[in-house]
Amino acid sequence: MKLGKLVCNVHWEKRADDGDVLKNKQLIVGMVVLVILAGLAIWGRNRIHFDFQEFRTQVAVADWRKIAFALACIYVGYLFRSVRWALLLRHNRRVPLLSLLGTQVMGFTAVALIGRVADLVRPYLVAKKTGMDLSSQIAVYIVERLSDAGSMALIFSAAVVLTPPGSMPHPELVKKAGYWGLAGTVGGALFLTAVRLAGEALASGFERVLGAMSKKLGHAVGHKIRTFQVGLDTIRSFSDFAVMVVLSLGMWVLITAAYLNIARAFVHSPQLAGMTPGNCVLLMVVSGGASVVQLPVIGWFSQIVFVEQAIQRFFGVSPEASTACAAMLLIVTFLGIVPIGLIWAQVENVSLRKVTVESEVAEAEEGTL
Repeated sequence: MKLGKLVCNVHWEKRADDGDVLKNKQLIVGMVVLVILAGLAIWGRNRIHFDFQEFRTQVAVADWRKIAFALACIYVGYLFRSVRWALLLRHNRRVPLLSLLGTQVMGFTAVALIGRVADLVRPYLVAKKTGMDLSSQIAVYIVERLSDAGSMALIFSAAVVLTPPGSMPHPELVKKAGYWGLAGTVGGALFLTAVRLAGEALASGFERVLGAMSKKLGHAVGHKIRTFQVGLDTIRSFSDFAVMVVLSLGMWVLITAAYLNIARAFVHSPQLAGMTPGNCVLLMVVSGGASVVQLPVIGWFSQIVFVEQAIQRFFGVSPEASTACAAMLLIVTFLGIVPIGLIWAQVENVSLRKVTVESEVAEAEEGTL
């Protein structure tokens, strides 16, 4: 009994230590970003003219019906996410299609408030809710992320091909990016097919080749490939694949509609009010790139600055209008779920920071098995 208590205490002390490390890392990175942002603010204070009255006007005269519609599109997208995850589980465990909605809402709320370190909260919460292994849910998460990337690449490539020549900024560069995105999607699909059909052979091969340089690296890559294969086992027929594609594309069409309506809501700016779907997709790609490394709170402001600069330079929008649009994009598409997520977590008695630490510890333990 004493030995069991000792092991339990050591386990929880390890989790506490991991939590402290997580907080310290976030604090250090956050301070670095804060110093950089402060330096940029001081540098640009006397070099960039910003009319706060014009900024307030842009927000005041915005079409809030379009913004409300955009928020509704984002919320419906979370229903798509819940249905998609439930369908990816159906060969191993059948769950009601909307039963995982809370895990999606709380998971994205954790990412918005804590940063990308909370990405594993969703698979962790699903594993706890369904009683399944965390590794199986991480595999589903990987398939979900890959389907999102493929859907976005297809939408971007279609926008580049269908948009009339000269209507996009830097058309040659954008066209090349579209073709590369399409090629990457096809290459990724071929790789996933190979993993699905011969995952164990691929994993063993990578372990041997990379293990010659580093056994740890070889083991890690082999483990990831096997995890991919487990995730791809959720897609066992063409109908499974078709349903996933339809749900993924449908969700990203909703997100595109949200971006387009937010941009067009700023009627005081002719460039934003007349935003085309093709340019909107380009804006989505820029915004998505800015959110890859998401830090808690401070990352919101860095993302606004990055997107604002893209809007201003690509489309010739004034600093005031581009800042208002970038801020609204962040609030609606990224932070709009936070109030609902916090309420949901309170109702289900879930501590988002605690499950973030627990998900990291559990994933590390899975990787060492």
